[in-house]
Amino acid sequence: MSQRRVVVTGLGLVTPLGVGVNTVWKNLLQGQCGIISLADREAFEKLPVRIAAEVPKGSLEEGKFTASEWLDRGDDRTMAKFSQYAIAAARQAIQDSNWKPETDREKQRTGVCIGSGMGSLEDIVETAGSYAKGGPNHAVSTACTTGAHSIGDAMRFIQYGDADVMVAGGTEASVHPLAIAGFARAKSLASDYESNPTEASRPFDSDRSGFVMGEGSGVVVLEEYEHAKKRGAKIYAEIKGYGLSGDAHHMTSPPTNGQGAINSMRRALEIAQLSPADIDYVNAHATSTPVGDAAENNAIKTVFDGHWDKINVSSTKGATGHLLGAAGAVEAIFSILAVKNDILPPTLNLYEQDKQEFNLNYVPLVAQERKVRAAITNSFGFGGTNATLCFTKV
Repeated sequence: MSQRRVVVTGLGLVTPLGVGVNTVWKNLLQGQCGIISLADREAFEKLPVRIAAEVPKGSLEEGKFTASEWLDRGDDRTMAKFSQYAIAAARQAIQDSNWKPETDREKQRTGVCIGSGMGSLEDIVETAGSYAKGGPNHAVSTACTTGAHSIGDAMRFIQYGDADVMVAGGTEASVHPLAIAGFARAKSLASDYESNPTEASRPFDSDRSGFVMGEGSGVVVLEEYEHAKKRGAKIYAEIKGYGLSGDAHHMTSPPTNGQGAINSMRRALEIAQLSPADIDYVNAHATSTPVGDAAENNAIKTVFDGHWDKINVSSTKGATGHLLGAAGAVEAIFSILAVKNDILPPTLNLYEQDKQEFNLNYVPLVAQERKVRAAITNSFGFGGTNATLCFTKV
């Protein structure tokens, strides 16, 4: 059978910039940042890094998160936080898509593909003793590439006829002393920013020193194109390509030439049947680490060689921090909105860069209005797992 076209018909966001797609997108374009200091919290007082990007707590009317507004009665007391975020984002996306399966076949042809890079650290810590006595527990995820892999896999389920509609994305609730201690020990986190946390995440900037732990969820509704057209669904964009690779170079660092990222991007373009000249925007994984940002930049310049004057690149992690397993899904939604609205979200805290090495348009500080026919978004995880998604106008 021929591959079926897949489009995006629903979006949902729970992020450090707020809750709800309109709120988050507005705050992102206005240059707001969701990174805060944790210095006044007892649980974090002995840690070497005490900043993070948290989902703001409050009512949905304020653009913030309260679990009881999204969950069935009592679930907010028993359900892990990362699951709460996923349900909130999924409910937004489903409502946005206006998909209401009623027949058994419609329900059977609707699937779910939502992952998490770390799951609930609070539950892991609290129940470690019980598991040690009661037996092993096992789950599979793909680190910081989880959200992108979930959306890409969901696309394939539709392409190859396993489903007509998929609810897909990633979720994470990792702002916990154990997580921050672990990543600080690996020397991956930005430090020395307690007094000015909003300046900590600095993708592509010469003073970048590490990423900032973040939390949240991004969920999309993907749908077979003819199915969406038949029911008159609004369509944000088409997902045309999905590339993935494994470089297995180092546990935490990519190869300096970005070969894994090169493979991932080229495969996404090949599947999409697009050339580098067709892409107007790259939403970079760039987490604000010295090695990672440089490697991805090398990869982008290799893939788009001959088109440096036309390609636009930004990293939204200056605003959101790094949402780990949710990052790929949240940034996929930012890329979809860039395609739909012809606006490039900014890279915050980009004040200085090596002009020889970093010589593309990285959309510094302020959003830019540009025609965006097609965009790709990159996600890379520890261990060398890479994914690229490609979205286009329909």
